[in-house]
Amino acid sequence: MLVLTRKIGESIQIGDDIEVKVVSVNGDQIKLGIEAPKHIDIHRSEIYQQILQENRNASKLTLDTINLLKNTKKRLNLFKKTSDIKHVR
Repeated sequence: MLVLTRKIGESIQIGDDIEVKVVSVNGDQIKLGIEAPKHIDIHRSEIYQQILQENRNASKLTLDTINLLKNTKKRLNLFKKTSDIKHVR
């Protein structure tokens, strides 16, 4: 980890497109300003961790969900076969 000391109004540059500036210091809180391209998402670390966890939870398929999808597929195949028979007559 790189640790830098900056004063109010000073900044650091990350690559060509991102600048992090110390806007103010009030007690133990530091207010930072971040300039970055719009396509770069910027989140507080704890919020980013919540987003990752929600994405992991949403991507998990439960056994019930898998069975429901299998049954739906079987029903659709059965419907398709029945539909094909009606068109032949």
